[in-house]
Amino acid sequence: MRHHTHDESAHHADVWTGRATNRVQWLLALVGAACLALGIELAVDSTWTSGVAPLAMSVVGCIAAGLLVLFGTLAFVHVALKVDRECLEVRCGHIGLPRRRIPLSHVAGAEFAAHVTPRHWGGWGYRWRPEKGTAVVVRRGEGIVLRLWDGHTFTITVDDAESAVRVIRDRLRTVTPGTAH
Repeated sequence: MRHHTHDESAHHADVWTGRATNRVQWLLALVGAACLALGIELAVDSTWTSGVAPLAMSVVGCIAAGLLVLFGTLAFVHVALKVDRECLEVRCGHIGLPRRRIPLSHVAGAEFAAHVTPRHWGGWGYRWRPEKGTAVVVRRGEGIVLRLWDGHTFTITVDDAESAVRVIRDRLRTVTPGTAH
């Protein structure tokens, strides 16, 4: 068992982290991998007799669709949120892209949203709707809605969103609006 000193526990309290995951998107990634495999199979072992152009179009189409679906879904299998003393950072997928870093000085407020759904945003992923703002939606459920000083909103689906809102509100009390950190 490792013992933490008072300074270590205070340091860990400076950063709040959370995430949300969508396991259903792994099924979509499998569909993308199947399309990719079909394109490779057609290219390597084809008995296509209709000519080279239709074969090339089929191979390219299967590989392109497979890569698009595969990478598009893997990028939004999960979202990670980190809130420190200066900013809030959102990272998507396994490589952390797309990523958005929002200084707390740009945040006017934070609200808990009990029910955020992909249906309200037009699907999973990094979304923008003129009447709603921007969002990172990886699953339905609870989330955070940030009101930014420029009038925009940014919504993130994340587990334990109420805790995140409390941390963000606490941090906003010590930040001067509109200042760069």
